[in-house]
Amino acid sequence: MRRARFHALVAGVLLAAAVLPARGTQVKIFQARSQAAFLAGTLDGVSVDALGRMELAPKVDRVASVAEPFLLSAAVHPDGWVVGTGNAGKVLKIDRKGTVSELFTAPEPEVFAVWADPDGTVYAGTSPKGKVYRIPPKGKADVFFDPGETYIWALARASDGSLLVGTGTQGKLFRVDSKGKGSVFYDSDDTHVRTLAPLPGGDVLAGTAGEGLILRISPDGRARTLYDAEEPEVVSLAASPDGTCYAAVIASEASLVDQAKDQAVPAAPANPPGRGAAKGSGQPQVSVSVEQVEAPTVAAGRGKRGGSQAPRSEILSISPAGVVESLWSFTDDTVYDLLWQDGKLWVATGLEGKLYRWADQQMLLEKDVDERQIVAVLPGDPGPVFATTNAAALFRVTRGTEAAGTYTSAALDADQVARFGTFSWQGEVPPGGAVRFSFRSGVSSEPDRTWSAWTEPREGTEIPLTGVPRGRFVQWRAELRAGDHGSPRIYETELSYRQENLSPKIAALQVLEPGQILVPANFNPSNQTFEPAHPNKEGIFTRIGQPSDEDTGGRNKMLWKLGYQTLRWGATDPNGDDLVYDLSFRPASADGGKEGDWLEVEKDLKDDHFSFDAQSLPDGIYRFRLRASDLPSNDPDTALVAERVSDPVVIDHTPPELVKVEKDRDGKLLRVTVRDALNPLQEAVASVNAQEWKPVRAADGLLDGRTETLLIETAKPGDLLLLRVTDAAHNVTTFDLTHQER
Repeated sequence: MRRARFHALVAGVLLAAAVLPARGTQVKIFQARSQAAFLAGTLDGVSVDALGRMELAPKVDRVASVAEPFLLSAAVHPDGWVVGTGNAGKVLKIDRKGTVSELFTAPEPEVFAVWADPDGTVYAGTSPKGKVYRIPPKGKADVFFDPGETYIWALARASDGSLLVGTGTQGKLFRVDSKGKGSVFYDSDDTHVRTLAPLPGGDVLAGTAGEGLILRISPDGRARTLYDAEEPEVVSLAASPDGTCYAAVIASEASLVDQAKDQAVPAAPANPPGRGAAKGSGQPQVSVSVEQVEAPTVAAGRGKRGGSQAPRSEILSISPAGVVESLWSFTDDTVYDLLWQDGKLWVATGLEGKLYRWADQQMLLEKDVDERQIVAVLPGDPGPVFATTNAAALFRVTRGTEAAGTYTSAALDADQVARFGTFSWQGEVPPGGAVRFSFRSGVSSEPDRTWSAWTEPREGTEIPLTGVPRGRFVQWRAELRAGDHGSPRIYETELSYRQENLSPKIAALQVLEPGQILVPANFNPSNQTFEPAHPNKEGIFTRIGQPSDEDTGGRNKMLWKLGYQTLRWGATDPNGDDLVYDLSFRPASADGGKEGDWLEVEKDLKDDHFSFDAQSLPDGIYRFRLRASDLPSNDPDTALVAERVSDPVVIDHTPPELVKVEKDRDGKLLRVTVRDALNPLQEAVASVNAQEWKPVRAADGLLDGRTETLLIETAKPGDLLLLRVTDAAHNVTTFDLTHQER
């Protein structure tokens, strides 16, 4: 085979650099290398195994389409197959040529169980008002057994020839003789006997719904619980010749049980009764994005496992000694039926109509059909036969593999408009075979007529996407053609892209209160310079809290330092680019001036704040300008800058001044007028004879202006009277009023 050369991550980086600028908004990669990633796309004639290897699928033929809303059950018939349907309660026979004929229409709307004997006699279990009908090859159908139960879920022949009937909602298993006389074979403690598997020697495996129990029942009706599943329903059982049995258990939202309550089967599964229900109750510049399938949130049955991490379905193996082990879990698929044939376990699922095969300790996706659910899988030659619903049809696995198949990826989201670089893949192509790829892009999340047309299919292990228009979403399509010695295989794919560079966004530029500073959480004045010794040699601004070599995890703490000022900002980049910041200032009086009026404070800041010694500036009103640039992640000619100007910032180092002091008419109060040039007064306190400072009153009742008259009780002769005043910039001054009365 020719082996396709695959670029590992480093090689992928070099390749991306050849297509895109070596320095720019991050090159990112959509990567598919797992079963889950490939299953996110659409498979037509291809399959994917558990290791994420894609190849042509086994050939499958459609035997017949069924003109009924829902196909609910199926069994092998001597002349072909028999199926039970809803919502008209019809039992249909499909012969090996695909001809569909009606055998019987029941009064009840749903046929959840069918069985066919070697002589062609068909038994149909209907619901609700459950009855078992016998339909002879020739003659009229009649009621064979009426158990007085609501639902008939399972029919099977026991080793003694009797017909086993699993029912709900009383959870009873009946044994019915050839004359239609039935008796309770086992009365379970659960709500529904959902599935049956007779074993050699006379024992019967039974799976229940409600509690999710797997029971082994002896011929005399005694039962032993083999397993109590986390999931509330055992939906299917299968036995292999060596005595190993397999069970499918499903989450509470996944079964037909509650759907049956409404006498209609909707397009998506609903919830069965939960556990505990009473009987009778119903590289730096390159990042890799791996395609993934999101797990649905699974509703828990009562007392059973739930939550987004719980599997939707699980396959269990039961050894002849009764040891139960988990074989496989599905987070997105609901298992409906199991079949053991030719040393392989076949698994029928929905919600996307997938047929899996378990072999060699891995789960292989054999077929992905358009129909939503595969509800039954039956033995066949050379391969199984399976029945689907939504829409109803019967398919047969034939010999060999498909001659050709197509895989279409999901619409891959670049999060915003992007340029697409190179597609590369790893795999094998046999002589005479081929793998060709085509691509398209668009802006809408769902491919529609606004998307570009598919490119012409191309071969090669490295395909430049030069013909793919820019867009937010991109898809790739692989066309596989079989060769002389089998199918091509695809193991892994990579598709590189680079988002269009968008300008950074500055969400906020905040000026903290005077004196408030932000420093790294590990800042310690005992081992770092806290008091500025001299101006910065590159400028007049001296900052504190220089970044240390220790990692603080981006955490800061608030401190206070008289004379300092802090600006803090929040900025993001739509491309996820790294940002640097430039900070500059000018007097507010220069508003409307030229660009050159701005004076540099600091360049290439990486923090989201800047604390500096404001005493470097004379008193006045200033504005600060922040520029955020994505230059670290882009070429200088493509880098973009966002800009924001602060509100006016008052720089004030001058304390308030005393204007005048006078006594009132009765001489009991001093009226002291104090004024500050730039900031309102914030605090005024007085002390007599160096005792405790006590607040003084403002004449207008509110201390909030730049000029205030304060009322202070006069001191006794010889007393020391002091007034301390603080403005909003924390400038403090103290006046001696002892001899100031005038």
